Amino acid sequence: MTAPLVIRGEPLLSTAVALLQSQGLPVSDITEKHLEHFFFIGSDDSPTGLVGLEVYGTDALLRSLVVAESVRGEGLGSALIEHAEQYAASRYVRSIYLLTTTAEAFFKRLGYERIERSQAPPSIGRTREFTSLCPASSAFMMKPL
Repeated sequence: MTAPLVIRGEPLLSTAVALLQSQGLPVSDITEKHLEHFFFIGSDDSPTGLVGLEVYGTDALLRSLVVAESVRGEGLGSALIEHAEQYAASRYVRSIYLLTTTAEAFFKRLGYERIERSQAPPSIGRTREFTSLCPASSAFMMKPL
């Protein structure tokens, strides 16, 4: 029998950054304040999965989804996304946006659709992830909640 999956909030900054860096994801703008809307799986000192949101009223930017290579294929990424979406909905978010260079097919399976960058609401378009951290070639995707 497997133990139930436990997803917790507000990971330690140092371990969140280490996990993100291990997979080549941007970390230069992540602060303690960002972690208010971040969730993780695993231990405090060694998380195996992580996802974050930046909440801007009724819109949110999903960022920093990462699952350690040793546990990929176990459904942790999908579980983290579902948790983040439920959290966002509880905060009255109506749409979640994201940028990805490698996981477009994964997010499409979860109901996200590619849209033009010009369709970004101003709050999302002003984020560092949108303006400078992710390349212009990134897929811009959205899911209504």
